[in-house]
Order: sequence, then structure tokens, then C-alpha cells
Amino acid sequence: MEALLVLVRDPAAWAALATLVAMEVVLGIDNLIFISILTNKLHEDIREKARRVGIGLALIMRLGLLATIAVIVALTEPVFTLLGRGISWRDIILIAGGAFLVWKATREIHQHVAPETEEEAAESAGGAAPGFAAAIGQILVLDLVFSIDSIITAVGMTDHIPIMFIAVIAAVTVMLVAATPLANFINRNPTIVMLALAFLIMIGMTLIADGLGTHVPKGYIYTAMAFSSAVEGLNMLARRRRRAHAAGAAPPGH
Repeated sequence: MEALLVLVRDPAAWAALATLVAMEVVLGIDNLIFISILTNKLHEDIREKARRVGIGLALIMRLGLLATIAVIVALTEPVFTLLGRGISWRDIILIAGGAFLVWKATREIHQHVAPETEEEAAESAGGAAPGFAAAIGQILVLDLVFSIDSIITAVGMTDHIPIMFIAVIAAVTVMLVAATPLANFINRNPTIVMLALAFLIMIGMTLIADGLGTHVPKGYIYTAMAFSSAVEGLNMLARRRRRAHAAGAAPPGH
């Protein structure tokens, strides 16, 4: 208890907390995009439940990982050598997670470009329960990848475990609040889905590159995402104005 009071009085601890919360929230954007696309494929009645259950279990998993932080930090130790470079468990997890993300996003793009036939759609609709369980599992798998990377990054920013716990809880709370509005926005705008899937491929490739020893600064990634989103926002505005102009120019009774 005394140690916590010391942290409360320390301005450096507050600065570290603010930085970690911001970092966790920004890193959570990747997760939110994935969760939104994944849960939007479920039946409308269970989408929000899937988001809440998935993010809630992800929070429990993250807190559990923080409790074993010594083990997480040890994951950076090389376990074998490949092409003259030491490969650690962290690298393996990042490569596997990145490959999964690229595969999943590519598969989703294929389904949007080549939609299911009526027979295939009927078969998919019949498997709503397994779809819910599969969605939760995939949310947890991807959150595990991002969690390990963010925890290792957090260790380099602060030595105080309570600060890490508070930062994780704050970031996941933001994810819970933002998950449904973001998913609804993506669902209402089909062109956003393709853009979001492209983001997931880019994020997956950067995870693979990081696992192979080529670090891509996160600032580049999020700047590219922000620029692409701004361009798509202008496109959406232009389409909306064209529709409004066409509706206003249409003769009465048509």
C-alpha cells in the first residue's frame, strides 16, 4: 500500500501512466478493426454479445499475462538461430500472428470480391453457434499476439506493475465503449470494409517483418492508416453530395 502511495505522489509515474494508456489505446485500434469485421459476420442478435465477451476475456488474458511478466520478458531470449539471427518465442508469436492476420484478411477480401452462392450462405447461416465460438477464439488469439508485444514494450517504459495494470484496464475500457459504434460504422459503409481489411494485411505484414528482425516504426503505420481514412472520408462525402444532388435534380414523381 505504501508503494502505491509513493507512485501516486510521483509526477514521473503519472507521465508514464498517461503514455502507456495512450500507447495501449492506439495499439487497440488494430484489435478493434479486426473485432468489428469479425463480429459483423455473426447474426445481428449476438454481435454485441460477441464483442463484449471477446474483449472481456481479452482483458482477463492481458491481466494474467501481466501477472507473469517475468515469463513474458524471457520470451525475447533466442531459442534457435535462423540465417545467422536468433529467433525468440516473441518472434515466433509475431510471425504466426501476422501470418494469421494476412490469411484472415485475404480470405475476407476474397469473400467480398466473390460472394457466397445462396446454397453456401444457407450453410453458413446454419452454423451460427460455432461461428460465435470461433469468433471469440480468433479475437483471443490475435489479442494474445498484440498483448505480448505491447507488454514487452511497456516494460521498457516503466518498471511499475500497477501502472501497467491501470493502463491495460483503461485501454480495454475504451475498446469496450468504441467497439459497437465502430462496428456499426463499418457495417453501414461497405467501402470501409475493404479499406479496413487492407489495414489488417498491412498490420499483419509489419508483425511478420518485426518477427524477422525488421522493425517498422508504428508512426509510419498509423500515419498511412490516417491518410487512407481521410481520403476515404472525402470519397464518402463526395458520394453523399452526388446522391443528394441527383435526388434534388430528379423531376417530381420520379
